[in-house]
Amino acid sequence: MSSATEPVRSGSEWLTNWDPENEATWDKSLAWRTLWITTFCLTMCFVAWFLPSAIIPKLNAIGYDFTKEQLYWLAATPGLSAGLLRLVWMVLPPIMGTRKMVALTTLLLFFPVLGWGVRTMLPGTAPYWELLVLAFLAGIGGGAFSGFMPSTSYFFPKRMQGTALGLQAGIGNFGVSLVQLLTPWIIGFGMFWWMGISQEMKIPGKAAQTVWYQAASFVWLPFILIGAYLAWTYLRSVPIKANIKQQFDIFSNQDTWWMTILYIMTFGTFSGLSAQFGLLMNNLYGSGNAAIVEGAGATARVLVEGYAIPDPAAYVFLGPLVGAGARVLFSPLTDKMGGAIWTLISGIGLIGSIWWTIGGLTPDTSSAAALQGGFNQFLWGMLLIFLFSGIGNASTFKQMPMIFERRQAGGVIGWTAAIAAFGPFLFGIGLTTLGAVPFYWIGVAWAVMCVAITWWRYARPGAPKPS
Repeated sequence: MSSATEPVRSGSEWLTNWDPENEATWDKSLAWRTLWITTFCLTMCFVAWFLPSAIIPKLNAIGYDFTKEQLYWLAATPGLSAGLLRLVWMVLPPIMGTRKMVALTTLLLFFPVLGWGVRTMLPGTAPYWELLVLAFLAGIGGGAFSGFMPSTSYFFPKRMQGTALGLQAGIGNFGVSLVQLLTPWIIGFGMFWWMGISQEMKIPGKAAQTVWYQAASFVWLPFILIGAYLAWTYLRSVPIKANIKQQFDIFSNQDTWWMTILYIMTFGTFSGLSAQFGLLMNNLYGSGNAAIVEGAGATARVLVEGYAIPDPAAYVFLGPLVGAGARVLFSPLTDKMGGAIWTLISGIGLIGSIWWTIGGLTPDTSSAAALQGGFNQFLWGMLLIFLFSGIGNASTFKQMPMIFERRQAGGVIGWTAAIAAFGPFLFGIGLTTLGAVPFYWIGVAWAVMCVAITWWRYARPGAPKPS
């Protein structure tokens, strides 16, 4: 990749004459080492990014007193900051190189994660604006994606990029499910008493529980430091020629915009629902629904006799788990069959699953059986949405390296990821202002549009850009 016109990169960090398309000189072991270290760090990034989504649904239960709208905004803010910060991180790989970018970004995660731990240890003492700031800083973990993924793509030949990027993004996405799955267990585990004072968590219809809520944050800090150390010690950088002005030439290519629309359908949906799943479930079928629960705290009672209020913490990790798993499992298939066909399947699947889920967005409180039936439809519909969005996440990342040349592909991956990272913010705004049903119908319309684009531009016989 080096040439006389490229900037000179000195020092042992920078590789020379790196060409992954040349099998004879490609250092496969270095490429895979880069993938696994960066993937570990990316998993920590997703943990930091979605830590607020695991914490926020229970803030009122441990002593805060926020409105439903305030909680939605808190959960949406990491998405807003991630989208903005991805616009920064997308231009960093050619400028900073993989080593510095991954190591320093991972180290930055330490501060918002530490802040959430401190502010949940003494619930009710932090002003709302301070929690908004912490939610914004958590978006650093989301912003990193637009730097990590393009830089990793530099290390692999095109024929393997679907698998490599799918593994990195998919395993990284498991960080969402990991933090949402482990948080309920960590906060109630008595061995974490040494992490600070305990709190009383009061959920309507259930006995008060002693928890160490700060442990949900503090437990990740050592892993973040380990990731930063591994990146600084073992990673190297590919000297790609692309200053900021050169990277912006992607915007003159119409496929940049088509792929942005498609990735909003896939990762925008995945990230948006991952952040809002717990709050949405609580407000529709849990203690946030005034038609189901009356009162608050220890005096609250369930109005629908025989109905067991679901604990969002027992379910919300399943959505990101399904979506991330689909991204990992379907990535090798995109290398074999091409990405466009799977993006088409993703869009069609999202049309059907979103449409079916809409029937579960209006709880029927006439009986326990009706409520339970609506909840089951809502839950299974959401899991199907996560499944098809995960498939599309894999297929679109296969398409982009096939459509664009190497330097542009990295920029397009970063740009599309940046825009789709606004998913948690847009979903929070949409659910708050429009309500769940109208917002989901917009999702159906968007998926229909994406199916048409995919077929016309990429998947049909004789398509302009088969991928």
